[in-house]
Amino acid sequence: MKYPKTKTVDVVDTYFDVEVKDPYRWLEDDRSSETEAWVKAQNKTTFDYLEKIPFRNILKNRLSHLWNYEKIGAPYTEGDYTYFSKNNGLQNQSVVYRKKGDEQPEIFLDPNTFSKDGTISLDELSFSKSGKLVAYSISEGGSDWRKVKVLDAETKGLLEAPLVNIKFSAISWYKDEGFYYSSYDKPEGSELSAKTDQHKVYYHKLGTSQKEDILIYGGTKEQKHRYINAHVTRDNQYLIIIPRISTSGNKLLIKDLNVPDGDFITILDEDYSDTFVIHNEGSTLFLVTNLDAPNRRIVKVDASNPTPEYWEDFIPETEHVLTPTKGSGYLFTHYMIDAISQVKQYDWSGKHIRDIELPGLGTASGFSGKKEASKLYFSFTNYKTPTSIFELNPETGNTKTYWQPAIDFNPENYESKQVFYTSKDGTKVPMLITYKKNIQLTGKNPTILYGYGGFNISLTPAFSITNTIWLEQGGILAVPNIRGGGEYGRAWHDAGTQLQKQNVFDDFIAAAEYLIDNQYTTSEYLALRGGSNGGLLVGAVITQRPDLAKVALPAVGVLDMLRYHTFTAGAGWAYDYGTAEDNKVMFQYLKNYSPLHNVKQDVEYPATLITTGDHDDRVVPAHSFKFAAELQCKQSGINPTLIRIETNAGHGAGTPISKTIDEYADIFGFTLYNMGFKILPNSIEENLEDVSTL
Repeated sequence: MKYPKTKTVDVVDTYFDVEVKDPYRWLEDDRSSETEAWVKAQNKTTFDYLEKIPFRNILKNRLSHLWNYEKIGAPYTEGDYTYFSKNNGLQNQSVVYRKKGDEQPEIFLDPNTFSKDGTISLDELSFSKSGKLVAYSISEGGSDWRKVKVLDAETKGLLEAPLVNIKFSAISWYKDEGFYYSSYDKPEGSELSAKTDQHKVYYHKLGTSQKEDILIYGGTKEQKHRYINAHVTRDNQYLIIIPRISTSGNKLLIKDLNVPDGDFITILDEDYSDTFVIHNEGSTLFLVTNLDAPNRRIVKVDASNPTPEYWEDFIPETEHVLTPTKGSGYLFTHYMIDAISQVKQYDWSGKHIRDIELPGLGTASGFSGKKEASKLYFSFTNYKTPTSIFELNPETGNTKTYWQPAIDFNPENYESKQVFYTSKDGTKVPMLITYKKNIQLTGKNPTILYGYGGFNISLTPAFSITNTIWLEQGGILAVPNIRGGGEYGRAWHDAGTQLQKQNVFDDFIAAAEYLIDNQYTTSEYLALRGGSNGGLLVGAVITQRPDLAKVALPAVGVLDMLRYHTFTAGAGWAYDYGTAEDNKVMFQYLKNYSPLHNVKQDVEYPATLITTGDHDDRVVPAHSFKFAAELQCKQSGINPTLIRIETNAGHGAGTPISKTIDEYADIFGFTLYNMGFKILPNSIEENLEDVSTL
């Protein structure tokens, strides 16, 4: 491969008397013409390569065909209307519809009209308490920065000028008078990469200009928080404020909105736990917390004395992780049992009503709605079962199918098996492996090992239309529940953070070795894939074990562990990572696994396709740019090292379907081609023989 020349600069940082070179620092400037030219040159090299893959268009056409089915969201009631989302199949963005009674549905909001190329997407849609007003936020080009527009829900007429420069925010209405939102001051320098770490909560009164909005919380040097969420309880009685310094742990405050000029009451003044108000019955608050309960419990307390010494257990902690929702006047507790869903129903006196019968083993979500709702909805999915929506009668417990996708994919032809393997330190780790039935384990099966391992995020079984094309080809999909995630509560998360982060990489390496030892695949037919924190995972593993896999697919990855906290809201990730400025031990630990700083000269790394978006202001693309330049400079052998940079795209949310299809066709095409396939595996030929006419 001949790569575009990437210049180096003489930049040296000093950490605790240790000098660290950063020769590609100039690529951090996302506004420079030099960076723009580099992006264009890299994309030309990448797409010149991808266009030579003989089955690239076949994969794209097949994926377009699979994706082209109607998708409908669960209905919900606001005011006199029932709302739901629908996508006809290949629409870049789903459309919001509504209907009154038995009338025919009408389009309420069509995000496909926001821009010609589908790169402006709908984010949050928030109705006022009466349902007569609605505020919605939009993202442009995939950025986390939002604009908020307010409509008369009946006429769909715009009521005032849009609010701008809003980021990481919910929209929470107080009656029909106005709403609370959160944002940062617009940073100096690049809005896509400059640091933002002083979040503030504002109240916007309807009919006034944004510059008149009232600062409610934050904005002082004494109370510096990177993320602050605000929401009003359904009965309009309380304002809940949730300040965070990091992505884990929060303080908690409450204010009685019926008391004019009342002060905030502090429930928690330390951020040692994740604690949230989930419901109130008058002055009785119900909270979910992992304080003294790593797997979470629900407690109740009176708002007049809400601190932990007054808490009473309502739903005690169990050995399984709890996530609550509420609807129809009931509480639903979701438990993860080895990453598989179990759901129980309670009333607000704490009485167990029933266990909810689910359609199978997989992931159930939903069971939320207004107190007066007579029906609730939940979705169910697993790695081989497309997501379906079910209707629940909360009084009887009876369920029935509400919507099932008509997709050209037969789940009966596939199976998922959960295995447990042993990591380096003896820890047992679960992994779900999905493949075609009656597959022959020859050791030559193309296999994708997908992981994340961080931020208390759990990888529960979920169907992905993009994975179907991989499974059709006889490919194997393996997803381990490695440490750093939330599958087994706070202890499992903490075991993959800061000075224990190596556990995450060891768990992933052990998963790959299990697949190889048990004849699912070999290194020559194994691809490692992950995004964001999972991109870090892939980057760290290939620099520690370049022999482990044939292909590496790090997406929007955190790859410079010494500087990640200097961009946008990255400093808020320190709970998981620590920072190079904390102390010498933390600096050295980060440097020892940081993918960017561990690429070695004249090592044969896997064929690597790095993917990112030029508008990613969550994990700025400079991580990927610098890592690609370093790999291209030092890679030996013939394996290609390419970077695919999507324009007008961000961290992933809201990406148009057309761009997503193109990207995954390239990812899977690159993977198979570099595993040695010059034609597609035989197991897919019957599905693709006529696809060129689509």
